[in-house]
Amino acid sequence: MLTLILVIAVALAFDFTNGFHDAANAIATAVATRSISPRLAVVLAGALNFLGAFVSIKVAATIGSKIIDPGAFTLPMVTAGLVGAIVWNLVTWGLGLPSSSSHALVGGIGGAAIAEGGGTNVVLWDGVVEKVLKPSIVAPILGFLVAGILVLLLGGPIWRAVQRVRGAARGLQLASAGFVAFTHGTNDAQKTMGVIVVALVAGGKLDAADPKHFSVPTWVIVASALAMAAGTYAGGWRIIRTLGTKIHALDLRSGTAAQAAAGAVLYATASAGFPVSTTQTITGSVLGTGVAHRFRLTRWAIARRILVAWITTMPAAALLGALGVLITRAPGGTVVLALVTLAALAMIVYRRRAEMFGRPEQSIDEAPPASGAEAVPSPHDIVAV
Repeated sequence: MLTLILVIAVALAFDFTNGFHDAANAIATAVATRSISPRLAVVLAGALNFLGAFVSIKVAATIGSKIIDPGAFTLPMVTAGLVGAIVWNLVTWGLGLPSSSSHALVGGIGGAAIAEGGGTNVVLWDGVVEKVLKPSIVAPILGFLVAGILVLLLGGPIWRAVQRVRGAARGLQLASAGFVAFTHGTNDAQKTMGVIVVALVAGGKLDAADPKHFSVPTWVIVASALAMAAGTYAGGWRIIRTLGTKIHALDLRSGTAAQAAAGAVLYATASAGFPVSTTQTITGSVLGTGVAHRFRLTRWAIARRILVAWITTMPAAALLGALGVLITRAPGGTVVLALVTLAALAMIVYRRRAEMFGRPEQSIDEAPPASGAEAVPSPHDIVAV
């Protein structure tokens, strides 16, 4: 029972890191265009993340039954996989790179399952390809195309008409940001739900999950939603700067288009049960607006760094998950690994509390003003690139 409780705690810790790691998905563009204060943005994003977690469990069913053979899950394996995902999330967060928490989770669990002794046969490769890899390639491309089309449609007379209505431009941006936050909760919180369900099965507290009738206890949904919301409130200002100001200087028009496109794609994929990356989707959408609206101001060097993070996330997390399995094989290793991970995460949050909960406005001081005028990147951003 102690091991099971610790595994659930580690799963919720991953959900927390997912929240602050991916907080930028929902609020970076709104903060960058100064449509909303950073503090209010994370509060609203956290609340909408929480509500979005209750919409569906199709993504949870995919994570819990269609990626790894459900019979292969053990508490040590789940612990090691989660730790691998958490460590990779923290590494990329520290570098300010918006990598995929979804891929980190799939990679960490997959690497741990293989290292546990089941070999590659425990991985349901058809499910990985059809449910994870293909949608994760298609989603950012769709976001790129839809955002590019939207930013062009919003140009000229339409946008001038919107600007003539007091507060309409900001209202559109905030509505689209809220939509992304809501769909982020719908998509990402479910991944932790799926992991907790398989942990409960492995711990003998639930019957084996039926892929056709996958169910999630209400308390698991609430706990996952709260952890995601709390992590979102913690912010993640490093990634907000990268996504909101360093790819290209967003204004209200391009920010609204990017968020509306990403939200639509995320809602569609969550409805289909595809655990796609919200990070990849919103980044593709931001790039789409940059190419269509401000091609010359798009920082392709930053985009290349993000692409490298995408490519390396799943294998890196898999390796970390496999290393975690080696630790769990020692006497009491699973408990030690879980406790050390939770303690390390608590220490990081404590030491970075000023950055997470403090004065986030200082982290986005290069953001362009909220206006329809063309924004020019600051010298600091150019030097950083």
